[in-house]
This record gives sequence, C-alpha cells and structure tokens, in this order.
Amino acid sequence: MSSRSKKKFRLPVWMHGPMYSAVRLASAAVQVTGINTSLRALRKVGGAFAEMPFNSVRLQRAIDNISWCFPHWDDRRVRAHAVEAYRHLFALAAEISITPRLLSRDGYANVVEIGELKSALDDLLCGRPAILITGHCGNWELLGGTLAALGFPVHALYRPLDMKPLDDWMHRTRSRRGLILVDKFGATERLPSLLEQGLPVGFIADQNAGDRGLFVPFFNRLASTYKTIGLLAQRYDAPVICGHARRLSGIPHADDAMAPEADSADEAANDSQLFRYRLDVVDVIRPDDWKDRPDPLFYITARYRRAIEAMVRRAPEQYLWMHRYWKSRPVHEREGRPFPARLREKLEQLPWMTATELERIVRRSAQDAEEYRRRTQPGPNAVVAPSTH
Repeated sequence: MSSRSKKKFRLPVWMHGPMYSAVRLASAAVQVTGINTSLRALRKVGGAFAEMPFNSVRLQRAIDNISWCFPHWDDRRVRAHAVEAYRHLFALAAEISITPRLLSRDGYANVVEIGELKSALDDLLCGRPAILITGHCGNWELLGGTLAALGFPVHALYRPLDMKPLDDWMHRTRSRRGLILVDKFGATERLPSLLEQGLPVGFIADQNAGDRGLFVPFFNRLASTYKTIGLLAQRYDAPVICGHARRLSGIPHADDAMAPEADSADEAANDSQLFRYRLDVVDVIRPDDWKDRPDPLFYITARYRRAIEAMVRRAPEQYLWMHRYWKSRPVHEREGRPFPARLREKLEQLPWMTATELERIVRRSAQDAEEYRRRTQPGPNAVVAPSTH
C-alpha cells in the first residue's frame, strides 16, 4: 500500500473524554512527583523508546539527518544525539504539561533565564507588527509563554489537536497567561488583522512546507520552507525576530549565532535533566535588510532558515531530528533536470553563502534527485526501501 493511500489514524470520538482524563491525570502526577523526578523518569522512557524495533525507521531517519548536518561526527556521537532527541522529546511532555502553571508574571524567573533579547526589544515595544519564529529546538512553547509573561501578547500559530477536550484545555491554560493560539487552518483571515493591530504573531517555522514551498538551504540541503512569513513581513514591514528557548545543561556554547555546535549529548545528559531554560534572540531581519535585495522573499526565507540552523547548532541534542524536514523536493529534482542556473544565482547572492557551501548544496541536490528517481521509477525487479528523510 502506498503512503498516500494510508489513512491517518484518528481516535474515536467516544475515547476523547477518557483520553483527556488520562492526560490530565498524568499532568497531575508530574506536579505531585516533582518536575525533576518526572524528567529523569521520562528521559529514561524516551531513550528506551528510541531503541525499540518498531521505531527503527524514525531512529534511522534521525541518524541520517544528523550525519548529513554534522559530517565530521563519528557514528557513536551521531547515534547518541539521535537517541538524545527522543529523551528530550519525552521530557518536553512533562514540561509542557505544567508550563502554564509556572509561567506567572512573578514565577517565570524560576525556570527561565533571559539571555540576549536586547536586539529585539525596540521591535517588541514600538507597537508595530512583528513576526516571531523558532524551530523544533529547545522548548518552543516556553518561548511564547515567557514572552507573554513579560507583557508581550503573543499570538502563536498552531495545528489544533484532534481531541477537542484536550484542545480546549490547551486554549484555556495558555490564554490565561497571555499566549493566544491561532488555528493554522483559519490563519489566512486572522493573521493580517492581528498584524494590522500591531500585535506580534509567532510561528514554528522549520516544518516541511510541501511541494509548493520555497526551497532554501537548511544545513546545506534544500528544504521546503513557508513563504507566508516572508510575504507577511514584506506586506506589513514587520521585522522577523528569530529566537529560541534552550535547555541549560552546562554545555559550553558561543554567543555568536554561527558558532560551532555544542559538545556531544552523552557528555551533557545528566545536566540537561533540569527544567531551566535560557531565552535568546539569534537574529532580527528588518525591512532595511531586504528592501534592496534582488529577491526579498528568497532572502528573508533563507535568512530565517539560517537562523534556525544556528539555534540547532547551539544545542543539537535538543532538536527533533526524527522529523521529515527535507521530505518535499524541488521540481528540478523530481523531474531529473540539472540544478537551475537561476537558483544558483539566488544562492550566490546571499551575503553569507560560500563557494564550499554552494558546492555542497548542489552535490546534495543531485544525490536527492537520484534517490527520488530510484524511489519513483524502480526497475522491474527492484525492491526500493522507503526514504527516511
């Protein structure tokens, strides 16, 4: 059966109530046992889950993704980070369940350290529209919740949960602290009105955007990226503020946005169990930065993807490497055509692009094109393994 013919499993409506009660019970258990105890337990469960046979495809996807992004790492270090991504994911479940309770105006300082926000303060305080973006690194919900606790009423785009009782609970608990969730399926009508009011809107901006997305580099590999952010930024002259909430784990890191990645996950596993984060702004993309560019939309999109890459490099053990960030492929790869001269020109015009990086992008594009051809046009006796990317 092809992947397209598979239907997404949906929980029967009659089970929504019991499942909601189970989730609330688990949340209460975290509060009773204490967050640190819960984090230690869930990290162990996450590590065991990562190694389960039924999870082998997703784990291999994480390994493949990390291997490409950090080509100088040995196999042991790559696998350690792939498993650590699952430990981090399971720990997030405990953190997210109690985040609204902890992020009061007076209590947020107990779990959040305010780092580099100075570069974005004027943009947040001026009463003009602003676009906030982050990726699946660190704790993205803590980022929005803390900004709301600081007095910035953030409207965050999200995909509604399938279980309505749980979705309603998410809305109630977040809105009490000033974090307003905006249904992505109605965002086309809602976001413009919010920006016109001078309100900041937030996106998790590293998901695969499908075949119609704008393909820009992400770890020197073309990744389908949302055009919406760049289009809204241009329409409303809104700065794009790129930031993240990174778990404090004692790992040395540089303040430079393009700094080398942190040390390996296994060296920091003990420290990274504590529920304490640091908020940092990695980049702010303002109208003056893009207005004279040959292709402003491409520039904005490529630059915020680069900012997300910088976030990941600061704490690669806190990124969800099992996601299919590079799932969709550009037209020239799908049709087996050479790397487009126009795309090469756009990449060369990016101020940070080097000849070495460009060559790696082109080489990986050719590799992806060949993998796509083998997957979609197998020989009569070929057995094609599903892509893990």
